[in-house]
Amino acid sequence: MSKQVLVLNAGYEPLSLVSVRRAVVLLLREKAELLEATQQMLCAANRTIPVPLVIRLVHYVRLPHRRVPPTRAAIMLRDAFTCQYCGDKPGQLALTVDHVIPRSRGGEHSWTNLTTACKRCNQRKGNLLPEEVGMQLLRRPFEPSYVALVLLSNPVAAARWEKLMGAEKEHLISVPA
Repeated sequence: MSKQVLVLNAGYEPLSLVSVRRAVVLLLREKAELLEATQQMLCAANRTIPVPLVIRLVHYVRLPHRRVPPTRAAIMLRDAFTCQYCGDKPGQLALTVDHVIPRSRGGEHSWTNLTTACKRCNQRKGNLLPEEVGMQLLRRPFEPSYVALVLLSNPVAAARWEKLMGAEKEHLISVPA
């Protein structure tokens, strides 16, 4: 049984990942509708429902802009566990989080100043700016949206959402004007 269910807002934007239990409660209270399910069934005394994979809220939920703090795990997710200097993918344990502008030189601990680096590149760069050592970033650091991090944290949910969005676009195109 899938441990996480993708919850979409009424406008099909990803909101979060919730447990199967929470998703079933939302479905039973008619606060959400089932968009995709597994072949497995959940049986209760008077009802049988398929195990949900993707649900959509019936009413639009307006959420404040969620800012995610730049944690090690979030930086790794954003950068796809790849050294942003050499492109290596040595694995999470062999990666470090590097301050592009070192803190000793006034660099901030922020999304736009943090990037992943393999240990070799991080040691080579040391307390210098990348250009001082002849290094260049493959991709400039940026602050990802909350939704992007939700989808990055679960590639299966991201694939389901993309599949649903493709089906929804086809449906919208095929509807006669």
